Amino acid sequence: MRRFGYHLGVALLLPALVLAAYASALGGGFIWDDDAHVTRPELRSVQGLWRIWTEVGATQQYYPVLHSAFWLEHRMWGDGALGYHLVNVVLHLSACGLLYLLMRRLALPGALLAASVFAVHPVCVESVAWVSEQKNTLSAVFYFSAALAYLRFDSQRRVRWYLAGLGLFALALLSKSVTATLPAAILVVLWWKRGRLSLKADVFPLLPWFAMGAGGGALTAWVERTFVGARGAAFSLGAPERLLVAGRASWFYLGKLVWPTDLVFIYPRWTLDRHDPGQYLFPLGAVALLGGLFLLRGRSRGTLAAALLYVGTLFPALGFVDVYPFVFSFVADHFQYLAAAIAIGAIAAALASAVARLAPRMYPAAFAGGVVLVGLLAFLSWRQCGNYRDVETLYRSVLARNPDSWLAHDNLGVVLVQKGMPQEAVAHYREAIRLNPTYPEAYNNLGNLLAKAGRFAEAEEAYAGALRARPSFAAAEYNWGYALNQAGRYSLAEAHFRNAFRLGANHAGVHYGLANALANSGRLPEAVLEYRQALAMKPDFAEAHANLGLALAEQGQFQEAIPEIEEAIRIRPEYAEAHAYYGLALSGSGLPERALSEYEEALRRGPDSADIHYQMGMVLGKLGRQAEAQVQFALARRLESAGAGAGR
Repeated sequence: MRRFGYHLGVALLLPALVLAAYASALGGGFIWDDDAHVTRPELRSVQGLWRIWTEVGATQQYYPVLHSAFWLEHRMWGDGALGYHLVNVVLHLSACGLLYLLMRRLALPGALLAASVFAVHPVCVESVAWVSEQKNTLSAVFYFSAALAYLRFDSQRRVRWYLAGLGLFALALLSKSVTATLPAAILVVLWWKRGRLSLKADVFPLLPWFAMGAGGGALTAWVERTFVGARGAAFSLGAPERLLVAGRASWFYLGKLVWPTDLVFIYPRWTLDRHDPGQYLFPLGAVALLGGLFLLRGRSRGTLAAALLYVGTLFPALGFVDVYPFVFSFVADHFQYLAAAIAIGAIAAALASAVARLAPRMYPAAFAGGVVLVGLLAFLSWRQCGNYRDVETLYRSVLARNPDSWLAHDNLGVVLVQKGMPQEAVAHYREAIRLNPTYPEAYNNLGNLLAKAGRFAEAEEAYAGALRARPSFAAAEYNWGYALNQAGRYSLAEAHFRNAFRLGANHAGVHYGLANALANSGRLPEAVLEYRQALAMKPDFAEAHANLGLALAEQGQFQEAIPEIEEAIRIRPEYAEAHAYYGLALSGSGLPERALSEYEEALRRGPDSADIHYQMGMVLGKLGRQAEAQVQFALARRLESAGAGAGR
């Protein structure tokens, strides 16, 4: 009965702790990279679910269990962020409970302290408050469950437990391949328990696990290079540099566990210098510590086992395997989520054991100290969660602690553009370029903003910078094409659109941009073909429908033009230019009164345009309303002199 009451207390305590620590995260929105994880429109059908499992590249990383979970969550609550945050909190809570059960299974003291500290430790905030990192919390649940199943198999040697563990391990790998370290961790645990390992009893049963883990890790590394972009100069690290990263990262993560202050979403990227002897102190210190623990294994193999478990679980994030975030930082809090659970469990067990052995009378004071520690960590996590309230808050918090984060400057610029603050955005884009002159996205974003402001010469310089940094940057090519088309340089615009095709950007936006350049050059039949190609790829492309209708109308094909423009208006009723094009087609079809109504609708929904006033004048002339027509012609001349024309 006492045991039941104890477990009931744990079952009530952990949810309360987690909810208290992560309450402020529940109201947060989506942030960076979440759009690549929350199921995209083309994957939301049952066929999309099939693609998640069968098509490598359909999702950002090949984690089909994770993306199936996202698929199901989108079915349940759509694009609202609250549901995703709730699932992350529940998964983290489940991982904490499983850590508790695992420590109890291993007869380790301090299980409740470990689960409580892991539940509210600030280094876990990034994994729990960031929707994209549901891969961490979900894979941890499968990881700990697989470990429990295998330990049950180890004690009972029943096949069902082995198969259950193997299945759970597969689910963990298909949620996040960092869990590939589990079979090695199990061997370390078995060695700690027995003092030796048996090839037949211990190693051979885990060989399929090692094979699965190696396969999952290799696949993820290939996907990172091929689809995520973990390639190029930023990843050209030699063995000495990777050793420097591994040594420093090991101490960095341990330091953040012990003293969780100054946590940042994007940490500064270390400058590596293989010729600086001081930088080798980190890896040498780690090797010396492990060597010392190895020599002392006869007295305390538990300490060596804990160190091996921690470093081994961290191994995928220590720089030996390239992952895209290494472009801007070699470390991140979410990289050590699993390893943190192991380290916290080991430290809690050591503390509990020391209290029980050395000072049992101090148990009440130790218990009170544990309560204070957990409360303090919960407060720090609650405060840290505030940084994840929205994307602007997140990037401003990064820049407050890491002002040289070029990625944060660039991403904050994108947010500011969306908020209608272009001048502030330009400043952040320029700062991102100053800090990292080889970052093409910042040039491209700056070019788009300058082109929108009509500063075409500056925009061209920015696009040229993007292509210097990455000659294969197709997006910069077609954005440059759009800018040149706006500037009236149609031949050059066509050349850049065709360059974008050459670089592999075969999507509706490029066909549409090329069609506009061709139409503005007077090559209307060619433009019609490109508009139709854009619509074949994206049938609900309102602008392509409207401009196809305009191109047909300009060739006198008014009856063919009308349904295209009507479809554009159906898709976007507020589309002012489409109403104007409709007016042109109706006028050409002999329906001047309906045409006049559409021109008036266009002016009501959009800004004054010289072309629209001129066309209204022509229609009024057809209707015999000459005085009104002259007024419209005068307005057209005035607006044309002010540069307020219309165009594609």
